Amino acid sequence: MSSSLLRKSAAIAAAAALALSLAACSTSSDAGSTDTSSSSADAFPVTIKSALGSATIESKPQRVVTIGWGAADTVVSLGTTPVGIEEVTWGGDSEKDYPWVTEAIQKRGDALPKTFAVYPDIDMTALAELNPDVIIAPQSGITAKQYKTLSALAPTVAYPGEAWGTSWSDEISIIGKALGETAKADDQVTSIKKTLADTAAANPEFAKYDFTYIYAAEPGALSIYQKGDPRVDIISGLGLTPEKTAAALPKTAGTFVSTIGLEKADELDKTDIVFTWFNDKANQAEIEKQPLYAQIPAVKRGSYVANTNQQLAMASTVITSLSLPYALDRYVDMIKAAVAKVE
Repeated sequence: MSSSLLRKSAAIAAAAALALSLAACSTSSDAGSTDTSSSSADAFPVTIKSALGSATIESKPQRVVTIGWGAADTVVSLGTTPVGIEEVTWGGDSEKDYPWVTEAIQKRGDALPKTFAVYPDIDMTALAELNPDVIIAPQSGITAKQYKTLSALAPTVAYPGEAWGTSWSDEISIIGKALGETAKADDQVTSIKKTLADTAAANPEFAKYDFTYIYAAEPGALSIYQKGDPRVDIISGLGLTPEKTAAALPKTAGTFVSTIGLEKADELDKTDIVFTWFNDKANQAEIEKQPLYAQIPAVKRGSYVANTNQQLAMASTVITSLSLPYALDRYVDMIKAAVAKVE
């Protein structure tokens, strides 16, 4: 799906593979702290079912490890500093995490978690050394084999349906249940929706236009992210509408992506605004020099949001209460500039 596509493109980008490495950070004695000032009424034990099995959490977790997109963000925003989070090698900061997560933990005064790698496989030894009492991975690509190993270390909360297919709101709700913070989680979902709606209301011109979010991993390739992918959902939440022709294209099984190839770039002819992301400026130049790509009407007229900022790419892919402000602070002006070029 779009997530696996993002990771695959990483490998394509030579050494700077866009493979969004999953790694977890482990902290010193300060890590893993939990804010209990507003202790939840959620009862333990709690059992959470997933596509890979059920996790029974006996008591409110204190030593949390996260794997996958958005998990660390939400655990931190719900009041717990994990003992381990996935290592971020694409779009990460000097701490190998996303800057909005690092900032939130530092503001709390907690030690930063340690990181462990998950590509090409999860470093189970490093993870075991963290002595977790729960492993949170509802928006990840862990396999059944990995799940079995992880579950032997601690109750492991995996995805409810397809790998990398959990919606942002479901992920927050699942994590809230695992941490005994369902009310806080519900509030976060409501707050995120309100933030998107308020931003849309502040920019009513967005509602006049449609868009398509594309990705070209390499020359000759062209894919379209569809509804259900967070990249599309965040833009829709801002008031723009997915363009009907592109939105009707068949999706690759088990994904939120339509893979069409650059030879069918004319499927984008009716789109007002095209969104995309690149690994870097060199990748952008390589793709944009292709005649078929350059002739896409939105690209040609400049109603085109082309992002080469890796951190912004991830902030607009992982919708959480920590990442969304980071994304909107940068994204809205880019959209305004594209809207101005439509007519």
